[in-house]
Amino acid sequence: MARNEILQIVVFSIFLGCSLAAIGEKAEPIVKVLDSLVHVMLKLTGYVMLFAPLTVFAAISGLIAERGLGVMVSAGIFMGEFYLTLGMLWAILIGLSTMIVGPCIGRLTKAILEPALLAFTTSSSEAAFPGTLDKLEKFGVSSKIASFVLPIGYSFNLVGSMAYCSFATVFIAQACNVHLSMGEQITMLLILMLTSKGMAGVPRASMVVIAATLNQFNIPEAGLILLMGVDPFLDMGRSATNVMSNAMGAAIVSRWEGEHFGAGCRGVAPEQKRPASETSEVAIS
Repeated sequence: MARNEILQIVVFSIFLGCSLAAIGEKAEPIVKVLDSLVHVMLKLTGYVMLFAPLTVFAAISGLIAERGLGVMVSAGIFMGEFYLTLGMLWAILIGLSTMIVGPCIGRLTKAILEPALLAFTTSSSEAAFPGTLDKLEKFGVSSKIASFVLPIGYSFNLVGSMAYCSFATVFIAQACNVHLSMGEQITMLLILMLTSKGMAGVPRASMVVIAATLNQFNIPEAGLILLMGVDPFLDMGRSATNVMSNAMGAAIVSRWEGEHFGAGCRGVAPEQKRPASETSEVAIS
């Protein structure tokens, strides 16, 4: 861990968390210390980010002066390719959801556009959480399932952030002339799948994960400067994607649990699925 090897840190953290959970109440003092440390580090990161605009301005100005406006063209191409990837990802999510839930998934997509737009403008998927929960319940997902699946999704199903982390890491590697073999790229994806779990749904949270991953593959962390100037524009897209993917996930789980969303959806209404024993009890009463 002294060499900032992120994979070893992740494995150690998993075993530490399991051990703390196993001993129960005796671990509470350590858990409180770790929780306090997390808040301190987040506050420290916030102070550092206050000076980030000046740092990014100076770094990008120096980069343009040294290499010309071609750097801006490369950044523009990167943004275009990333949003094209997000468009394909949305199409896949909607297609898979339609196969499971039915054609009425289009109604959910329209309903979720409002909280997704909020996440897009604020660059925070957590800001759209209340609106997403409300839209899911109006669509027909029970409050029990929506309030259970959605928070879990915000910790373990940040599809947009995961896509960005892998996209950005490969971009920085190419910009720094670091060749990644196919095996290294697969390993990188596996590491990002682990390190992105529990990522905060707040602006610029992905940058922390990317910085930790770069060192594992001997990619200069200074390459992050190439992205910091355009990251706010990319953050909006991945935040909206996180909201959409979690809403689709909640609808799919709801469908698996036998809930019905109205005309145009697969499955039967809950009242048509009552067990025989339950039906007989109603008749007797």
